[in-house]
Amino acid sequence: MLGQSGASKAGAVTVATTEHTGMSVEYWADRALERIIHVAPDSQSIIKEQAEAYRERIRAVLVHYIRQAIKSDRTTLYNLFIQQGESDMAEILRKL
Repeated sequence: MLGQSGASKAGAVTVATTEHTGMSVEYWADRALERIIHVAPDSQSIIKEQAEAYRERIRAVLVHYIRQAIKSDRTTLYNLFIQQGESDMAEILRKL
């Protein structure tokens, strides 16, 4: 975002790494939640409790559907490998 002086302003940057794997479903669900729901630390306790409970329910829904999307994509890739005669690659993918 550009300020009035034309200088660029950036938010906080967080770096996360893994070794020999991609980021987990839970990682991506948490990143989505950061964009969807923000609970102000100075909120009234009852509102904060309700918001946190809602946040956890939304997280569970996100985790479920992200996992379903991954399974669906793997099914598509599995079938493409089979169609191309790459049954060994298809089996590796199926076992993930």
